[in-house]
Amino acid sequence: MAITPAISSDIAGPLGAIHLPRLWSKLLMSAKGQLPDGYAECGGGFDQMVLDGLSVDRDAAVAFVKGNAPTYAKFEAWVVEQRGGSIPAAEIEASNAAIRGYNHDDDTRAEILGEAGIADEGKILDAVNLNNLDDWNALHSSLS
Repeated sequence: MAITPAISSDIAGPLGAIHLPRLWSKLLMSAKGQLPDGYAECGGGFDQMVLDGLSVDRDAAVAFVKGNAPTYAKFEAWVVEQRGGSIPAAEIEASNAAIRGYNHDDDTRAEILGEAGIADEGKILDAVNLNNLDDWNALHSSLS
């Protein structure tokens, strides 16, 4: 059974790094064969941004989750371990700001809003909320 990720990119775990819980959920769903076809387990957008922001190797993160199916707490502890036991708050804040500050291009915004049945009035610009709408629409479609 394919599961559409429903954890927003704006959600953080105890570490405070937004998008990390979403990345973990996608990697775990992929490891269990439950990520929808065509859904990137670890894409070049927010997934790579959070990994880069926390200075965590993409391939190592994917391999850890696929090989261990950790709980979120264990994944987050592994991320911190990769950094020698701590990640400076300033790095987490910078990563969060980069994710929250990212906007999709006009065509992507128009496509997501159109599929959600929302008029593009230029009010929803940030990729976090646009991606939420896209996921919610996909979830609804998968249950219809």
